[in-house]
Amino acid sequence: MNSELHKIIVLEKDPSYQAIYKEYFKQYDEFHLAAIYPSAIEALQQYDKIQPDIIVSEIDLLYANGIDSITLFKKKNTDIKIIMVSKNPSFDTIKKAFKNGANGYLTKPLSNKRLYNALQAIKIEGAAMGHDIIKQIIQNFRKKTYAFFSSRENQIIDYLCKGATYKDIANKLFVTTSTVNFHIQNIYEKLNVNSKSEALYKLQHM
Repeated sequence: MNSELHKIIVLEKDPSYQAIYKEYFKQYDEFHLAAIYPSAIEALQQYDKIQPDIIVSEIDLLYANGIDSITLFKKKNTDIKIIMVSKNPSFDTIKKAFKNGANGYLTKPLSNKRLYNALQAIKIEGAAMGHDIIKQIIQNFRKKTYAFFSSRENQIIDYLCKGATYKDIANKLFVTTSTVNFHIQNIYEKLNVNSKSEALYKLQHM
């Protein structure tokens, strides 16, 4: 990315939101709004001419879904940063966006400050998420985890991931090592693995 001025393309089909974006970008010195398009198709046609650094894209666009268009922009430039914006995102939608290569996710309505902070985060850290999105991801992860393992098994998994031994876990949970071993065998069975290393590998990729 350019170290001084960052060119932005916004994908938004609603004229009222287009006007809001234009007002916001008038207040940013280091972010230049190069263009606004109601569809990804038009943005892709003009992409080589503009060479944007960041794309801010609504999910509901004309002709094609914004999330489905992420991969098309990434084919143009693998380093392009894309922030998705949606009014009522579901966890599955968020997951699909990041799977397709999104670098950020924000919910509407967007304030001047929230958009600016997201752009700064993308510029510096390469990723940006609203607090509500982070909260939803954590909550859904926890739900899935506890649905698969018991609360005691999750405690043991947490210690295993931190490198604790069976004896360490037993001392921390005030149980015997044989009890810890019993729970670990159940964990192995649920994960369909035969060793600690296999279990940790599988847990890291869940």
